[in-house]
Amino acid sequence: MGGYLLVFLVASVTTYFLTFSVIRYASSRGALVLPDERRVHDRPTPTIGGLAMVGGFVVSFGVAYMLPQFHQVFHSSTEAIGVLLAALTMAAVGFIDDMRDVSAPAKVAGQVLAASILTFFGATMFYFRVPFAGVVVLAPSIVPLLTALWVVAMANAINLIDGLDGLASGIVGIASIAFFVYAYKLVDLGSLSPTTIGPLVAIIAGAVCVGFLPHNFHPAKIFMGDTGALFLGLLMAASTSVVGGRTSDVSGETFFFFAPLFIPFVILGVPMADMLFAIIRRTAKRTSVSTPDKAHLHHRLLQMGHGHRRSVLILWSWTVVLSGTVLVPLFTNRGNAFIPIGLAGLGIFLFTLFHPAIRSRTLAKPLPGLKNILKRTRTVHARGAHFKTDGN
Repeated sequence: MGGYLLVFLVASVTTYFLTFSVIRYASSRGALVLPDERRVHDRPTPTIGGLAMVGGFVVSFGVAYMLPQFHQVFHSSTEAIGVLLAALTMAAVGFIDDMRDVSAPAKVAGQVLAASILTFFGATMFYFRVPFAGVVVLAPSIVPLLTALWVVAMANAINLIDGLDGLASGIVGIASIAFFVYAYKLVDLGSLSPTTIGPLVAIIAGAVCVGFLPHNFHPAKIFMGDTGALFLGLLMAASTSVVGGRTSDVSGETFFFFAPLFIPFVILGVPMADMLFAIIRRTAKRTSVSTPDKAHLHHRLLQMGHGHRRSVLILWSWTVVLSGTVLVPLFTNRGNAFIPIGLAGLGIFLFTLFHPAIRSRTLAKPLPGLKNILKRTRTVHARGAHFKTDGN
């Protein structure tokens, strides 16, 4: 664990200090996000903050390369170089989009290119387990397609949730650290090879989010932009695929009904659900899936009356609860261990719906029925009609 902690520290500190330089660079290049009717910030804010994350990743990756603990991780296969090149490619796609506003098909093509790099260097899934159904071994011909779909889904899920200050960086930070604990425990159980690069990539992804978050929390001094969102999506896709697609059998007592490749859908439940709802919503409206709107989960919380920070903290809390449902089966086989998680989830649910700000906002609104009556009354008077009520 000592090596992982050192890498985490290097990645987070490097990202934190590099962000100052990126803020100045973005301002000098005019890489600013201006307020508009769809966005919630009220002043021009620098973007391309993902460049600082990339810097933190590269530096910490180099430190890990020099540590004896990770010698086999870097020298037993070409996966490490594949993750590095794919991450840089994905960050470049996001950077170009931040600076020039690339079309949706072009962005997807860049994401597929990054996924192809992962496939070429072997940083992909080999097989996965379906709960109660056994092992599905992937044919070599299907691996590139599944890897591309995995990368595109992860990248766009994180990109779509990046709508409030600190939301995406916090959710990915929590989820990636939780996934690191999960993967590290599998290595300790002997169910995952210690030479896999998955835990290292996960801990670095969490670290760069931690280092970036002080600059990105409301009111944000800088946004990560597509540079950061697509980059983090690639890191999460790479780490989850090499862990979830290679884990050997784990006892049901320890593993419950989970399968490793399904774990990211639980840990990243908030962005995954938001992406699914966005696809359904836009398909129902017969608009492009890439068409932006203000109906995401975080927008709905704002519309309910939650403030900017409180909306972010609520979605962070849900990510913590979902991560707990994954980690608890690894460390205990007692059913009552889920009780605190269930209570926490219930508490967040009640807080979301019945916070005093929500009640006050609801009471301040006129009743729909009264509003319609007043509207009809004005219409009738405008036509010269006269009537009287019975006082009810």
